[in-house]
Amino acid sequence: MGDKETTYYFPPPEYSDLDLSFNSTTTTSSRPSLARSSLTLSFNDSRLSSAATTTPTTLHQRPHRNSDPHWSAIKAASTLSSTGSIHLRHLKLLRHLGTGNLGRVFLCRLRDYDHNTQFALKVVDRDSLSSKKLSQVQTEAQILSLLDHPFLPTLYAHIEVSHYTCLLIDYCPNGDLHSLLSKQPSNRLPLESVRFYAAEVLIALEYLHVNGVVYRDLKPENILLREDGHVMLSDFDLCFTADMVPRLETRSHRPRRSTAKKTRRCRHCFGHRRPEEEEEVVREFVAEPTAAFSKSCVGTHEYLAPELVTGNGHSNGVDWWAFGVFIYELLYGTTPFKGGSKEATLRNIASSRVARFPVQDEQEGVPGMAEARDLIERLLVKDPRRRLGCARGATDIKRHPFFNGIKWPLIRMYKPPEVRGLVVKKAGRSHVSHVTGGALSPRRRRWWWNGLNSIMRRHMGSKRNLNSNQNYYCYANSSGKVRKSG
Repeated sequence: MGDKETTYYFPPPEYSDLDLSFNSTTTTSSRPSLARSSLTLSFNDSRLSSAATTTPTTLHQRPHRNSDPHWSAIKAASTLSSTGSIHLRHLKLLRHLGTGNLGRVFLCRLRDYDHNTQFALKVVDRDSLSSKKLSQVQTEAQILSLLDHPFLPTLYAHIEVSHYTCLLIDYCPNGDLHSLLSKQPSNRLPLESVRFYAAEVLIALEYLHVNGVVYRDLKPENILLREDGHVMLSDFDLCFTADMVPRLETRSHRPRRSTAKKTRRCRHCFGHRRPEEEEEVVREFVAEPTAAFSKSCVGTHEYLAPELVTGNGHSNGVDWWAFGVFIYELLYGTTPFKGGSKEATLRNIASSRVARFPVQDEQEGVPGMAEARDLIERLLVKDPRRRLGCARGATDIKRHPFFNGIKWPLIRMYKPPEVRGLVVKKAGRSHVSHVTGGALSPRRRRWWWNGLNSIMRRHMGSKRNLNSNQNYYCYANSSGKVRKSG
C-alpha cells in the first residue's frame, strides 16, 4: 500500500460482511463512575457465517431536521441502495472516537456520497453484554428513535447485523464539555458561558421529561459540543421511561413596568386609587413525569441525588439535582459534595450537609452570581418534595432570575460564547435555522430579524435589539433594569 493512509471499510470490498470481535477490558477515565466498564474492538478479516443476516432500519426524517444536509446524504444513499435502506456496506469508517459503557464509537461517512457529511457510528456487541446491559442497549435505541430536538442526537439509522447493534447518529467535532472545562483556568467557565450552556441543557432535559424520559446521567462528559458550538446530550443507556400526563395550568402575573408607570394611578369614582395595570392570567404548559419511580442505583457518584444514594427509590427529581451539580461544577470547577474518596462523596450527599460555596471568589461581584447561587441552592435541596423542578419541571426553573434575559423560543439562534479551546464553525448559506425550519439567505435573514424586532417592540415595548445574538449575557435585576455581566 506504500504510504497510503489506512482506512477501514464497513465491510471491505472483498467481503460481504466484516466480523468484529469485542474483548472486555477495564479502562480508567478522568472521572470515576459507578460500574462503568468499556469494550475493546478489533477488526478481523474473516467472513461471517452464511446464516448471518443484516436488518437495516432507516428512520423517517424529523420535522426539525428536515433541511439538514445529513438527511440529504442519508436519502441519497438510501435511494442508491437496492433495498432502499442504509446498510453497513454504505459506511466508511474513518477513525475511532471513543469507548463507552456499552460499545465503541467511530467516525464515519457514506462511501458513495461526495459531500463531506460525517456521522458517529456506535457499535455494540450484544454477545459480550449481560442481560442487564442488553436491556440498556434496547432502551437507548428506543429513546434515540423518539428524539427530534436540536440539543439531542438524531438517529439516522439503526442496523442489526449478526450479534451487533449499530446506531448511526450525529458527530460532534468539538468533543465534550468536560474536556473543554479542563482547558479553562481552574477548570471553570465565566458566568455568561455557564448561563448559555445551562439554558440549552435545561431545554434538552425539558424535552426528555415531556416525553416521559428520566435521564439519570447528566454530567459534562455526556454533553457534546456540535461544530456550531451548541450542545448535544448523549448516552441514554441509563434512562428509564414513565407515563406522563401533560396539563395546562394558569397563574396570575403582574406585568413588570418601570417605576414611573407603577406610580401612575387613576381616580376611581368612589375615591379609591388602584393600579393602572391589572394582573394578567398566564397559561403554562406543564409536562413532568412525576409518577416515574425506580430503585436502580446508576449514574456517576458525584452527580447522584440523595434519594438515589439511599436506595429508597427515586423519580424525576434526580435530573434536577444533577442539573444543580452541573451548574455548580461549571462555575467552580468541582462538584459541591466531592470528598476524598468515592465513599466520602456518597456520605456527603446522603448526609444533611448543604452545598457550600467558596468564601472568596473572583466572580463574587459579577452581576447574576447571587442568582446563580440561589438557583443551585434550590436545586440541591435534599428533600425531593421541596426541590425546584420536581413538581412542575423546567417551567419553574426557566422563570428563575438566573435565566432573566433569555428568550427561550430563540435560544437555538444564539451565538455560542467564545471559550478557550472551542472552535466554532461559522454558519454559511447552508446553515439550518431551527427557528424557521430552513436555510435563509442573508437578505431574507435581515428581513426576518427586522420584522421580528418590529413585532417585539410593538407588542412588548422592548427597546432591545434582537439582532444581538448574545442575549444570554443580559441579566435583568429585580427592578426590571437590564445589566450586562462580564
